[in-house]
This record gives sequence, C-alpha cells and structure tokens, in this order.
Amino acid sequence: MFYGLDLSAMLPFILVGFAAQMVDGALGMALGVINSTLLVSFLGVPPAHASAMVHAVETFTTAASGASHVLHRNVNWKLFGRLVIPGVIGGFLGAYVLSSIDASIAKPFVMAYLAAIGVYLLYRAYRGKVEPREPRIIEPLGLAGGFLDAAGGGGWGPVVTSNLLVQGAAPRETIGTVNTAEFFLTATISATFIWQLGFAAFTLQTLGILIGGLIAAPMGGWLAKHVPARPLMAMVGVLLTITSAYTIWNALR
Repeated sequence: MFYGLDLSAMLPFILVGFAAQMVDGALGMALGVINSTLLVSFLGVPPAHASAMVHAVETFTTAASGASHVLHRNVNWKLFGRLVIPGVIGGFLGAYVLSSIDASIAKPFVMAYLAAIGVYLLYRAYRGKVEPREPRIIEPLGLAGGFLDAAGGGGWGPVVTSNLLVQGAAPRETIGTVNTAEFFLTATISATFIWQLGFAAFTLQTLGILIGGLIAAPMGGWLAKHVPARPLMAMVGVLLTITSAYTIWNALR
C-alpha cells in the first residue's frame, strides 16, 4: 500500500501527529480534534474517511499512551471499568451512523457546549485550590463520548475528560484513565469503519500521523504525572475553548 514513500510529503503529517499526541497524552484530549480539523477543513477529506483515518492511528497511539499512563500510575481502575463498556457501545453506534449519514449538523451545538465547559474549567483553575471529588455521572458520559468521538472524528477526550473534571475528578487520574480507556474505543471504531468502508481511507497521510503519534505517545503519561492540578486544568480549559470556538466558526462560515 505504501510503495514509493515520499518522506517530504509525509513530514507535515508526522509533525501534526507528534504535536497532537503530545497534547492528547498530557491533557487527555485533542488528537482527534486536531487531526480531523486538518483532514476535513484543510485537505478536503470526507468526514467518514477522516474519522476512519484518525481512529486507525489512535488504535496504536492510545495503546502506547495508555501503557505510559499505567506505568506512571495515572489510572483509576474503578473509573476505567465504568467508562470503557459504554464508550465502546457508543463508539460502535457513532461509527455506524457516520458511515451511513452526515452527522456534521449537530457538531456546532456540541462544540458550543464544549466551549462553555472550557470556560468553566478556566474559572475553576483560576479561583483557587482544586479539591477532587468522586464523579457521579459516568456511564452515560462514556456512551455519549464514544458516540460523538466516532460521529465527529474526535470528542472522547473533550467530552469525557472535561465533564469528569467539572464533576470534581482529580485531573491526573482522569486524564490517565480516559486515555487508557480510549484504546478499546478506537479499536472498536476502527473495526466498524473497516466493516463499513473497507481500507480505502487508510493512506500515506494515515501512516505519517501514526509515526508522529507513536513517537510522542510515551511522553504523555510523564507530563500528566508531573504537571500540578491547577495548571493542568487551566491548559485543558484553554485547549477546549480554542478548538471548540474554531470548529464552530469553521462550521458556520
């Protein structure tokens, strides 16, 4: 499939994959959002094919990132167990729907909600000490996050991580747990896209993003472990607000 590789053509995708995975591993979100935005908005890739490409990459990068978070003891296994099964179910349904129809109509509304969450997280980080609390709404969050991730080409991290943080979950464990659970989600979504679309979406760009992502993936667990809770929450809020606002602007213009 990749005979006659043009490394100069692959380099931008390697750099994008590296940067996106560094952010995703440290903050628990953005790999899907950054890569999907690049593929759909700048390169004109159809949404279903872009989502298939991103999730094929994430199957490998989330395995490496999850292993890093496990190594650094960033995973809350009780929370993991409650997230992963609803997430997988939601991911299967979202991939099936996106393969059949264009789900982009709802995207601006979802992004507006996430932008509001980002602003709230910035407020929580600014106001003072972050006191962790046990989150209560978990399974519905996993189901919604999995569905939106597949249907929108990215969203598991922004939806699940941000909402768990709003409920008071500790940032380090939240990011590590959501990243580790994401491997099972992306494997399910990728298998569903292959079943629906075949292998047509897996291109040279996919390989470039994969190479960059695999280089960066082991570093995320270390970053999440060593950055204090308030700056970590502030960085999540900034990233969520900026990416959501850009997506809304791009969808409505």
